Amino acid sequence: MEAGANVWMRDNDGDEAWLLCEVVKKTETELTLKHKTAGTFTKGLLKTDKETSEKKFQDVELANTPLSQEEKEDGRDNDLITLPHLHEPAILHSLSDRFFRGKIYTWTGPVLIAVNPFQRLPLYETKILEAYRRDGLLKAQGLGSVGEKELEPHVFAIADRSYRQMMTEQRKSQAILISGESGAGKTETTKIVMLYLTTLGAGSTATESPEGGSGEVAELSIMEKVLQSNPVLEAFGNARTLRNDNSSRFGKFIELGFSRAGHLLGAKVQTYLLEKVRLAFHAAGERNYHIFYQLLRGAKDDEHAKYEFHEGITGGLDLPNFFHYTGQGGAPHLREFTDESGLEYTLKAMRRLGWKEELIDQVLKLIAGILHLGQIQFDLVDKEGNDCSAVASEKILGYSAKLLGVDTEMMKVALTEKAVVVRGQEIRSGLPPDKAADARDALSKTIYGALFLWVVDQVNESIGWENDSDVRSSCGVLDIFGFECFAVNSFEQLCINFTNEALQQQFNQFIFKLEQAEYEAEAINWAFIEFPDNQDCLDTIQAPKIGVLAMLDDECRLPKGSDRNFAKRMFDQYVPGKLTASENTRFHASNIQKAKSIFCIRHFAGLVAYSAETSFLEKNKDEIPLTAQKLFETAPSQLIKDSFEVQKRENLGRAAAESSKKGGKPAKSKTVGQQFKEQLSSLIKNVQQTDPHYIRCIKPNDAAKPLLMTRKRTTEQLRYGGVLEAVRVARAGYPVRLKHADFFQRYRMLLPTIPDKRLPWSMDGHDEQKLCIKLVEVVLEEGKKHKEATKDGPLDPKADGITRSEKIRRMQNQPIEMEFPQGDVQLGKTKVFMRKHPHDCLEAHRVFHQNASATVLQSWARGLAKQRFFLIVEDAAQTMQRWYRGCKGRERWWRLRKADAGDLLTNVFRMLISWRKYNRARKGTIRYQGLVRGRNVRRDVAAVKVQKYYRGFINQKHFKQLCSAILALQCRHRMRVAKAELTELLREQKDVGKLKGMNEKLKEEMASLRAMLAAQASQTNASAAHDKAIAEKEAQIAALEKRVAEIEKELNEAKALVESLEGKIKTQDSKAKEDKETIYQLKSRGFTGGQGKATGAAAASAAPTVQTVVVTPDSDGNVPEGTIKVPANYVSPEVLAEHRSRVARLEEELDEERRLRREADGEIIKLRAAMNGVKLDDAMVSALMAPQLSAQNSGVTSEDSSYAGDEEPSPRASKQPKEAPEVTGTEKPDRREMQQALDKLGMEEEHKKTSFMDQLLVRADFIPKIRRGGAKNDEEKAADEALAVGWKVEVRNRKEREEALRDDVHKFEGKLKKFPQVLDEGFDVVMWQLNRGQPDVTGGESTDEFAIKSSHVTVKMHRRGELFVQAVLTFMLRGGYLSKAIGRNRNVDKSALEPLSLHDILEVRAGCSGYDHAELPSSSGKAKKKKDASKTNDNKQSSLFLTIKATPTPLASARAYIFRFKSRSTRNDCLNSLRVVLADMQIHEGVSISGLQSQQEDPMADEDNIMIPLSAVHDAINRERESYDRILLMLLQGGEDLKEKEDQLLGLRSKLDSVMQESKEKDRVQANDSKLIMQLSKKLETLLMDNEDLRDQNDRLNNRLVAVESENMNLAGRS
Repeated sequence: MEAGANVWMRDNDGDEAWLLCEVVKKTETELTLKHKTAGTFTKGLLKTDKETSEKKFQDVELANTPLSQEEKEDGRDNDLITLPHLHEPAILHSLSDRFFRGKIYTWTGPVLIAVNPFQRLPLYETKILEAYRRDGLLKAQGLGSVGEKELEPHVFAIADRSYRQMMTEQRKSQAILISGESGAGKTETTKIVMLYLTTLGAGSTATESPEGGSGEVAELSIMEKVLQSNPVLEAFGNARTLRNDNSSRFGKFIELGFSRAGHLLGAKVQTYLLEKVRLAFHAAGERNYHIFYQLLRGAKDDEHAKYEFHEGITGGLDLPNFFHYTGQGGAPHLREFTDESGLEYTLKAMRRLGWKEELIDQVLKLIAGILHLGQIQFDLVDKEGNDCSAVASEKILGYSAKLLGVDTEMMKVALTEKAVVVRGQEIRSGLPPDKAADARDALSKTIYGALFLWVVDQVNESIGWENDSDVRSSCGVLDIFGFECFAVNSFEQLCINFTNEALQQQFNQFIFKLEQAEYEAEAINWAFIEFPDNQDCLDTIQAPKIGVLAMLDDECRLPKGSDRNFAKRMFDQYVPGKLTASENTRFHASNIQKAKSIFCIRHFAGLVAYSAETSFLEKNKDEIPLTAQKLFETAPSQLIKDSFEVQKRENLGRAAAESSKKGGKPAKSKTVGQQFKEQLSSLIKNVQQTDPHYIRCIKPNDAAKPLLMTRKRTTEQLRYGGVLEAVRVARAGYPVRLKHADFFQRYRMLLPTIPDKRLPWSMDGHDEQKLCIKLVEVVLEEGKKHKEATKDGPLDPKADGITRSEKIRRMQNQPIEMEFPQGDVQLGKTKVFMRKHPHDCLEAHRVFHQNASATVLQSWARGLAKQRFFLIVEDAAQTMQRWYRGCKGRERWWRLRKADAGDLLTNVFRMLISWRKYNRARKGTIRYQGLVRGRNVRRDVAAVKVQKYYRGFINQKHFKQLCSAILALQCRHRMRVAKAELTELLREQKDVGKLKGMNEKLKEEMASLRAMLAAQASQTNASAAHDKAIAEKEAQIAALEKRVAEIEKELNEAKALVESLEGKIKTQDSKAKEDKETIYQLKSRGFTGGQGKATGAAAASAAPTVQTVVVTPDSDGNVPEGTIKVPANYVSPEVLAEHRSRVARLEEELDEERRLRREADGEIIKLRAAMNGVKLDDAMVSALMAPQLSAQNSGVTSEDSSYAGDEEPSPRASKQPKEAPEVTGTEKPDRREMQQALDKLGMEEEHKKTSFMDQLLVRADFIPKIRRGGAKNDEEKAADEALAVGWKVEVRNRKEREEALRDDVHKFEGKLKKFPQVLDEGFDVVMWQLNRGQPDVTGGESTDEFAIKSSHVTVKMHRRGELFVQAVLTFMLRGGYLSKAIGRNRNVDKSALEPLSLHDILEVRAGCSGYDHAELPSSSGKAKKKKDASKTNDNKQSSLFLTIKATPTPLASARAYIFRFKSRSTRNDCLNSLRVVLADMQIHEGVSISGLQSQQEDPMADEDNIMIPLSAVHDAINRERESYDRILLMLLQGGEDLKEKEDQLLGLRSKLDSVMQESKEKDRVQANDSKLIMQLSKKLETLLMDNEDLRDQNDRLNNRLVAVESENMNLAGRS
């Protein structure tokens, strides 16, 4: 440890554990160290070796030379045993460096250190497994190449090594011992080892199960069965702790049996020390065993009923938080996997192991029974003056007893009573509630412990081998708990540390054997080496009579034994009186610890304090009460009996159990300590019979985070894991080992004066071992010479004839003498083995020579630096002299220049004054001119603008008038064209008979034409062009045939319509004649309008079918003459003329069809002539068709085309309303009389009747419609959405626009009819019910109260009668057990869910009206907090709300129901449905709104004397239709506009959010820029100030130089 060397210093205060420092100074008594960041430290001398005079300083260790990057890539640090200095800081530094490079595995001799990375690394892929398998196979066969790079340390390597050693000729069994604390990765490492071993041992015995099979045992391979045992054992034996989510709470030894050929035959599992105390208590943040949470969270609804997990018993809590045994730690979820998937995985593993469904169900029932057993509470009762307990809930007791499969009464006795056998007589006594709770927990632990042992037995039966003779060798994997030292340590920690102490002794013996084997292989002397042993610590714990466990068993046998007496017995044995440590220094106890019953044992990893008053005796006894034994023995459940038998066998021991079966004396039950000692002895015996392999797992940090290592915690684990102890054992002989080449290359520099002939500098061509021996000899010889030369004192550095390097060596602090026994350096075959003192001597002299060489180099470098500095100073002096002389000359020149500049400045100043006066005058003049000219220009511009607007107004007015006139003219012209087209169509439709005959002839001609075409095609089939023409003509003929069929269909319909109309006209003509005769008869009798009241009865008897109308008298009160009563079915001549005009229009349409038919015939004639080689023009075709046309015209006329009157009229024509005669007069009837006439005519059925014009075909009917959906019936097609042209389709003229509007209106009416069905079907929403109260008397704000908060309900409309007033909206809560369990509807006021009558609804609005939707409270009652990140989501959700305002109640001045839907379309459908229903209720059942309703009738009016013109009735109907159409159009357009505006609003909101985010980002950038500018400005100010200071210094220096020069000149002048 010379100056300049790197050392490690212990960090007692920080978390680094060790700090890398540099030696600054070394004296006889202290060492000064320097750290890069921590500063300087001073360490005192700890001890000095008397033999070697070596100084050991406190908390200081030498550091190794850092490896280069190439050496790291070559794997020089794969094995830490090769490090020159192998101690705690060296191991810690190497592990940390490899961990951050992603290398978590490291060799330390035969021990593999595995650091948990807490992340998924690509280290266990199939290709990596195959690489290690192939490497192991080649090495086993001796085929591995020498130059090939060794594989990295890996858990696969140690598993492969164990398998290859097992397959040697000796066939010796192997054991892999995996240890470490909780969370270090022991369980995962065990899985990886088993995966590798089972993969190698699969062989030909593996029978792959078909994928997706039923999971039977026969279909699984041995490998799969062994691997499937892990999930079952983990579910029942693993739990979550504060350090690990999947911590094994028991130790296990898995023995894999292999055949002679190396095939896997099966496995056996042996478990150790299950932590049963966790069942009754676990700390906060921890969990009970996994199987409880898997059952509670993974069970289905039917299983909940089976296991008595009923709804409503949890009070809104999650099931794991509700039960006592699972909710003590908060029941947190696991990070890696869920409990639901864990249950599926566990059940799948059970089935694949061959467990039947009945057995699995019994096991799960037992687990559920234990959970219910933990829920049992006890009440205090008084029995005969004693405090006793009684079960609080018999129901829970029944649940538990039924699921456990035991008798309920006996279980109650086992929980509340205690039985003691005294002299063969059983005495029972009651237990108080606290003792009863302890008995309950003890019973639960007993049942679960027995169940766990039974599960292990079942697993062994599933995966075990059938015949022991087939097993040739085995490979065991031990997953054991690591060394534990907590704040409070109990009986469990004593057993765990006892196990680790025994395994550490076996590990030390194994390391000693390896060291012995290496020494023998290198052929060196090792007889004097002694290795440490920890047998005294084991004796302290397990000695027969005076051991800790023996005294604990003795205390358990005493009737009044206690934990304090047990501690006192140990103190009297090991530390009597005032002693604090035992003779073997393993047992410690201070006086304060004795008073608190605390004893300490010094293990290999350190001193551990155990508290005896933590139920040592109770945990060691672990007895089953007599009442519990009877409960198990008489249980109806076979599973309970089998589990109890397994536990009895384990407690008594297998040999004792067998002897009892044979009829021998029953053995006493053994304590837990005795059982554990026997298991541990068996384990150590098995390990000693095998070749062990060791894996030490390290947990780098307690936070379970990747790429994070807490060095202090890692050091503790290295110490607790026995790694440092193993290193100490390995280094007890020759701790330093170097290869021959490394040794010679490192220490040849110690002899710089030795010539190359005596000791060469290179080993090429020489024997490496001999050169190393010669180097040691020469070093010792030179050391003796130096000692003799310095016996009278140190050498003089000023002696003559020595070199500079020798002078420097003599001036430095001399290292320790190079003197040590030559036997301390052993030269092996490939390595040099050194003890610590020779190595320290060589290293000290090496550092000494390095420092001397560095000093020589530094002297040369410093000389060069001084020489360079002198040259720089000389050049600077010369430069300053030149500069001074130049300054003097420039000063004289500057005075002359200043005089000239003064004159120039005066002239320029005078010029500037004159220039400023001129500029002021010029600017004022220009400004004045600009104001005047601007005023004039603005006036001109204003006048021009006024003229422009006036002329534009005049032109625009003329243009609008012209456009209006043109539009009116176009409409008039289009009307005439349309009437002409309609007349033509009607005329064509009447001539039906001839058109039918022509159709028949046309068909015959087409048939002959086809035959002719076929013949001609067969003759001219050689021409491809001719074939194409024939195909085109045939297509045209097919189109014509289709058109003819359509025309025939339309003609048939028109024929039926015309026939019905003509029949009706004839009927009306006949009735008109009869009416005329009746009128003449009435007139001859003298009936007038004024005698209506007197002769009403006679008129009624004479003409019972006559209806009369009342004519209003003139101003004199007289009725006009000529007024008569006419029958109601009278048809006026005007109506008849209208019918005839309609018939004429039909004839015109028929003529148009004939014209089209004539054109089609002309095309056929042209086609036929072209096929015959004749070309005809239009004139020739017209001449040929003239006879046909005349023949057609000479056929059926309008009078002859009528059909017989006995045929039924068309259904459309029958719906034509009856017409009434007009009133001959000048006065018009009022609105009341018109409404009465409409009632007489039956206009209340008007929506069911259609006019004759509606039956005619219009052009819109021929437009192809686009229908959505498949084939439907007529009613569904009528209600389906049909679209011809709509609002978003371009149209070419006004008529198409009107037709598009008509189709959209029909579509909208169809939707309106469907909307009420939505309310009948119901919809799912999230609902809030707001009650707003009245403000108080003081005028304060009104209070808002939510009766329902964020509840999931289903809203439906329920009809209680035919009227909508009787209908109500019902609210039903959604969700079952899960909703109640998570507390979704726990804050719901049931009274607020009463039905809401439609009559109470005041308003329906879209959105959250009257309240901000972002502030609506959640189900827990708290309002949502607004966050910037959630604004976008709030904007999107604003379109999902709907608000219903209802009538006030005595408790609330206003009520509001707020619904949130899943989508905007659903919200819109519900909104429209509610509005349609409310509108129907208002129209049919409410007060009339519009003026279209009929006024109240005058009761005095004579209803029999009312007459009204038919045109007035039609006008009223048209006005109502127009109003209805106008409302529909406005609703349709308003709905479309609303939807577009809502979409635009959402888009604008999203843009606003993005703009706000960009604004925030810009503000942040601007703030950062401002800060940066401020910093730069401050730095600039600092630089400016520094610059000013430099200028001031420069000025002062110049002044000083001038003063010195002046003084020199004065002195020169005086001289």
